[in-house]
Amino acid sequence: MASMTADLAFVSNYPMAKASCMDLGKRVFGVPVSPRIIWSNRRKLKSFATRAVMQVGSIVEESKKEECLGLDVVTEAELREKGFLGLRKTKLVCTVGPACCSYEELEKLASAGMNVARLNMCHNTRIWHQDVIKKIKKLNHEKGFCVSVMIDTEGSQIHVADHGGPSSVKAEDGSIWFFTTEKFEGCRSFTVQASYEGFAEGIKEGDELVVDGGMATFEVIERIGNDLRCKCIDPGLLLPRAKLSFWRNGKLVEKHHELPTLSTKDWSDIEFGISEGVDFIAMSFVRDADAVKHLKNYLLNKNKSIKVLAKIESLESLHNLEEIVEASDGIMVARGDLGVEIPLEQIPTVQEKIIILCRQLNKPVIVASQLLESMIEYPTPTRAEVADVSEAVRQYADALMLSGESAIGCFGEKAVCVLRMASTRMELWSREENQQPSFPQRELGVSLSDQIAEQICNSASRMANNLGVDAVFVYTKHGQMASLLSRNRPIPPIFAFTNEESTQMALNLQWGVIPILFDLSDDMDANMAKTIDLIKAKGMLKEGDAVLIVSDAIPTVYQTLQVKVI
Repeated sequence: MASMTADLAFVSNYPMAKASCMDLGKRVFGVPVSPRIIWSNRRKLKSFATRAVMQVGSIVEESKKEECLGLDVVTEAELREKGFLGLRKTKLVCTVGPACCSYEELEKLASAGMNVARLNMCHNTRIWHQDVIKKIKKLNHEKGFCVSVMIDTEGSQIHVADHGGPSSVKAEDGSIWFFTTEKFEGCRSFTVQASYEGFAEGIKEGDELVVDGGMATFEVIERIGNDLRCKCIDPGLLLPRAKLSFWRNGKLVEKHHELPTLSTKDWSDIEFGISEGVDFIAMSFVRDADAVKHLKNYLLNKNKSIKVLAKIESLESLHNLEEIVEASDGIMVARGDLGVEIPLEQIPTVQEKIIILCRQLNKPVIVASQLLESMIEYPTPTRAEVADVSEAVRQYADALMLSGESAIGCFGEKAVCVLRMASTRMELWSREENQQPSFPQRELGVSLSDQIAEQICNSASRMANNLGVDAVFVYTKHGQMASLLSRNRPIPPIFAFTNEESTQMALNLQWGVIPILFDLSDDMDANMAKTIDLIKAKGMLKEGDAVLIVSDAIPTVYQTLQVKVI
């Protein structure tokens, strides 16, 4: 066994020379080279915050014993079938609704590839949500799945209207409708009830009232107090709890209100989520970073490790995008509501801008809304929808989300399978494209506070790609190194071993990361040997396979970098 260890003061100044990587690659793959390479730069660290160990090993020993390894059954089956490089890296989020809330239907979604189950707190009762969470936890415990739970707050929605019926209502061309703030039970003909008394403030005759981003459009013909009388100029469907926006001369009428981001109901739902042990809280209608910080501090005071995601779905949130991303634990691009407030043609570029910013700041990002909208009613998606999904994967979004497709659709399981199939194919194509010499690599730059950990993981990812290793193993308590590795989108999958269940569930949203619950010790060599033995015992590692190993699990006063050939 040959090994090399270097204590480095500033890993960011450490040149991981390509030639050295290639020499090591020759050694790993069986071609004799010099047994020892020594880097001489050694200085004491100014920061003692983290420790990272990076190792490359060729797996040649036989396994010694079979022990418990917390690898979920879907990944294990996929790994046996397709190998390391065949594993899907883009994560899948499914909204749970009436169409998929039974134990059997949830199991089908989990088997199809669901990584995170989303509960929209706008709908259903508290008892219903509690029952769904219990079923998901039971599936994880009894069936060996690893599905995280997310609740999505309702938010202080000021531009919501309801026609009072249980399903959609058709608005015909030229029909006259009354939009009122009056509260009433049931439904009235050609009458829509607005949720906020000041919804018509500042609106003039001739303005356009757009429903759900263009499902139907009305012209305001008269204002009566706080109410509006409107003529339908673009016929379409009015759904329950439809979203409204106002446009004047082709531009959105911006309206500023003093309503809080989190309503009284939202805080009650958050307490419910805490008591039920959810993993993520997605905040609706976030306008700035203050509300995100407030919720994170609230959770911190309760000693809860729940991650807070901010939904980008308004023009105001785009104005404050960077500070919102920095404050949050992740972002959801809610394209449906966002498309109500910005011109349709801007959605693709805004989506890509958000994804790039999230990668630079190391925050997972979900692309949501209308990915496979036609599959609510039909068993096959449109080709345009598949192209849309593939573009989000090509942009390296961490996750894709189904809404109505799984919640109320007839073909939820098929929709998940379409996402999985399209993601896997586009990932393969992107990997092939990335390996072409002419393909421009996107430089993330040095943008994070912990530059030592950032540079370690940047170098580790490049090394993994250059050496062609089969997998990256990372040993982590809080997920920092696993997240930083994911940020680089390396070719091999990232197996993250952690002894914290909250870390395992949080990493479920990170691109390319397979979180595994494992009893970590303070002995890195023992951790490494044990995990390799366990995976080999399952037949998922074979002689000649190579893995690169990174760790931030063991505190020390020196930042160290090790390359070890076994």
